Amino acid sequence: MVAYAAPDQPLSSSELAKRSKLEPDDAARTLEHLVESGILKRSKPKADEPETISVDRAFIFHNELRSIALKSFAAAEPVRSMLRSKFKDSVMRAFILEEDKDGTLELLVVHGQLMPDESAMKAACQKLSKNIHRHLKVHVISNTRINNLPPRDPLALKLAASGVLEVIALGDTKAQPPVEKVGLLQSAKKKLATLARPLA
Repeated sequence: MVAYAAPDQPLSSSELAKRSKLEPDDAARTLEHLVESGILKRSKPKADEPETISVDRAFIFHNELRSIALKSFAAAEPVRSMLRSKFKDSVMRAFILEEDKDGTLELLVVHGQLMPDESAMKAACQKLSKNIHRHLKVHVISNTRINNLPPRDPLALKLAASGVLEVIALGDTKAQPPVEKVGLLQSAKKKLATLARPLA
């Protein structure tokens, strides 16, 4: 879990033991097993630096393990927990759009009637980024805008991709949808429709 939470970050065995909260002997045995299985790989140290361990992308089930990691402990769960606890009154939906080759997660946050405080969102995302050991690229848009995205819009294209993860769905939070403004023409049509109804 620790290695797949930070797949592009080589870690020493002592750092892995610390992050996984394992005793050094238990960590050493576990690492040996994972290296022999092909899930992790060792990298030779440079000069006085310690040997490092990292995810082996050549492992036959690497993509499946990476997908499981993203859908749970490595990204989706921490993002979901942060948004539900700090922005439950404003965030209606949220998606992890993609993870680029550098490990940066692109996050789309959809707000309702209330817009999340920009400085609070920035601070929360910075803290989350530090906790999950990866950079975040965050878009915050309104529910009205997401419902009216043109098909060729870059965000619409990313939302249509197969790897998108919806981490906050409609109804998961207390956020209310925006109040839609009724135009003069729509208002006049409603009044005419009311007047045109036959009297009982």
